[in-house]
Amino acid sequence: MGSHPENLPTPTTPAGREGLEAVLARPDRAVVALDFDGTLADIVPDPERARAHPGTVEALAALAPKVAAVAVITGRPADVAVRFGGFAGVPGLEHLVVLGHYGAERWDAVTGAVHAPAPHPGVTAVRAELPSLLEKSGVGEGAWVEEKGQAVAVHTRRADDPQAAFDALRAPLGELAARHGLIVEPGRLVLELRPPGMDKGVALARLVTELDAESVVYAGDDLGDLAAFAAVEKLRTGGADGVPGLLVCSGSTEVPELAARADLSVPGPAAVVALLAALAERL
Repeated sequence: MGSHPENLPTPTTPAGREGLEAVLARPDRAVVALDFDGTLADIVPDPERARAHPGTVEALAALAPKVAAVAVITGRPADVAVRFGGFAGVPGLEHLVVLGHYGAERWDAVTGAVHAPAPHPGVTAVRAELPSLLEKSGVGEGAWVEEKGQAVAVHTRRADDPQAAFDALRAPLGELAARHGLIVEPGRLVLELRPPGMDKGVALARLVTELDAESVVYAGDDLGDLAAFAAVEKLRTGGADGVPGLLVCSGSTEVPELAARADLSVPGPAAVVALLAALAERL
């Protein structure tokens, strides 16, 4: 046990407190899973400039050897999250797994290899049609496309009126995605078009099952994290076979839907890193 356990905040819900207690009791059977953007990395206007918050790698390296696994579950390609996070070749991070494209890709720190499926043909078709759709949408040059390999994302953060541009694009992008067998995942001023069937909840539940985990922590900040929240809620309602869990919301005011379901809310990536460091010290 660390010498400053009071640095570990107390969850506000009974289920969250039970989840934290289970992690503390058997850390070697716990999975700690985290979103990347907005949770481990601050949201920035250009996603290519996003980097893990200072202290993230140190906190994860202190925590990972004490738990069954630390997982970063992100919509980004796995290798991009590894690069932006600075996770490769770090002593102590042997138990780190990065699940990219909502779990469609997997990078394991032990091997340093990425396993990925073939691209969905609908993504290629959507990518070709997006320029003309954006030109006809009337939102101006503020909307731009991020290539994500297994998906494409349209950002409106740079538009004159980012929220108005976001709202104007939801319907046409939804129709485009449906036409090519894709779904639209809305986020904070971003609309991502990606294949169906995989989300952060599916990815997290599979990892918990794979490791036969007895407790789980998940921290996220955006609408895409609701699926992971739902997976934890389902895991911990399994009666005698349930898996206790702790849900953490990063940035408690930005996405009310997520904050309302969290057991613990913290103000952003700096506080998430502090929480991880405190947990590592406590174990």
